[in-house]
Amino acid sequence: MGKIKPIPIGVEFYKQMIDDGYYYVDKTLLIRDLLDQKSIVTLFTRPRRFGKTLSQTMLRTFFEKEILPDGTVADNSKYFEGKKVMEAGEEYTKHLGQYPVIFLSLKSAKQPTFEMAYGNLIDEIRKEYDRHSYVLGSPRITEKVKKRYNSVLNMETDKITYARSIAFLSECLEKYHSQKVIILLDEYDVPLENAYFNGFYGEMVSFIRSLFESALKTNESLKMAIVTGCLRVSKESIFTGLNNLKVVSVLDGGYAEYFGFTQKEVESFLEAYGLAGRAGEVKAWYNGYLFGHVEVYNPWSVINYVSDTVYGNSVFPKPYWSNTSSNSIVRELVENADDRTKHELEELIAGGTIEKPVHEDITYGDIHKSQNNLWNFLFFTGYLKAVKKKIMERQMYLSMKIPNEEILYVYENTIMEWLNDRIKAADFSGLYEAVINGDTETFESCLRKHLRESISFLDSAENFYHGFLLGLLEGLDGYEKLSNRESGNGRYDIVLKPYDEHQPAIILELKRVQKFTEMENMCREALQQIEDKHYDEGLVDEGYPVIKKYGICFCKKSCMVMLDNV
Repeated sequence: MGKIKPIPIGVEFYKQMIDDGYYYVDKTLLIRDLLDQKSIVTLFTRPRRFGKTLSQTMLRTFFEKEILPDGTVADNSKYFEGKKVMEAGEEYTKHLGQYPVIFLSLKSAKQPTFEMAYGNLIDEIRKEYDRHSYVLGSPRITEKVKKRYNSVLNMETDKITYARSIAFLSECLEKYHSQKVIILLDEYDVPLENAYFNGFYGEMVSFIRSLFESALKTNESLKMAIVTGCLRVSKESIFTGLNNLKVVSVLDGGYAEYFGFTQKEVESFLEAYGLAGRAGEVKAWYNGYLFGHVEVYNPWSVINYVSDTVYGNSVFPKPYWSNTSSNSIVRELVENADDRTKHELEELIAGGTIEKPVHEDITYGDIHKSQNNLWNFLFFTGYLKAVKKKIMERQMYLSMKIPNEEILYVYENTIMEWLNDRIKAADFSGLYEAVINGDTETFESCLRKHLRESISFLDSAENFYHGFLLGLLEGLDGYEKLSNRESGNGRYDIVLKPYDEHQPAIILELKRVQKFTEMENMCREALQQIEDKHYDEGLVDEGYPVIKKYGICFCKKSCMVMLDNV
């Protein structure tokens, strides 16, 4: 394999992608489809890291009549040489470099307070005013308009003026260029999600609503607007009365191939780097998302996988997406899960499906009004995929499942992490006293309680129960916790060795069965195993006078505890 193109990890700017010669999966026919459909405002909702920002910067590069610092107009045609849009025909290419463009990313508003988030948004707006400050040199711009423009540019005005600032900039640009404006708004829902989790949702909704209404609803200088985000937030919340809005969600067939990588695109990508033989592994880990009727791969994960494999950083697939996306919504689901939801999570993690009603126009404020709303969030943010749709009584229902191995990893590991956090925060003094005093009834009762509260998606494996019990016993003071160590003629499961020799040493041997009726016999078998394999040998040699031996059997979310004192 000869010299290969650099792999574009984290490259979100189209010009950088082309200038630096990165491998680029050509999505430029998005331009053709937008021009064909002629929607005034199009909202694309896709999961995080599915190429939305790169698409927005590509649209900006194509459409913008970019004024350089010396007053000349940039020729951006070089960025589209050999690209698919240039083969689509003159009716599309004639739009290249013809429009003033306002580009605004809202992701900088991910801040802990409203003041900081609002300040960052205002700074982004000010930067766009600065980028277009050439308009101040036009005789078409009056002194009154210049004064207002400078008040925004210098951050010396009020919230009302900032709320109308995009619309006002549009008016100024139209006067200068004698051409209506294209507005590109990226990551529009980041301020809303952040505000919800940080407790200032109402304030942020109020500002974003005012900003969007003036820019997208009553803006006579608007040619076309493209808005991208992870979720559609309801019209009542943000897009109040916006009757020119076309929403394209993961449920829609239009534009499906422009966000994420298709099967052919992944095959070409892998082949370009000599990795065609890894196609099956890549498919299992990173494919499985369904946009409309098009199955797509997570582009962020595929790119990182190829890079790590080519440059020898890893020989195994990794959960790249989970390390970049906010898992707050999954955590909300787990922490607020009722028994039914826990059961449904277990079904999903075991490879099953769940069927739920889907509402596209939900808000963050609705998240706790119904458990079903949380399933909506998981679906639209990429943690679930649709496998079947149906309509019942004018309501859409989706059968959903976990899309791939990468997302399964997120569920398993984040759930275990949060379960362990909950264990650490709980009061287990009663359990500890029972273990030390040989109170099998209380010991068993505590174990059953915490098993019922857990999401035991690995309860088909004995090591789940092993880790679960170790986690419960972590806070037991005065004892060294030993696991799977050699003693006698084998390896015990868990030994609790006291630092004070007057306290009892404790051996716990664990078993798992499929039927509740088998639990008693298996407890006895566990106790017999302790005797037969002499697991107490090391403790006896050290001189511990009291050794308590427990045989514990688990079955699903139940257990039985037996004690044999020495």
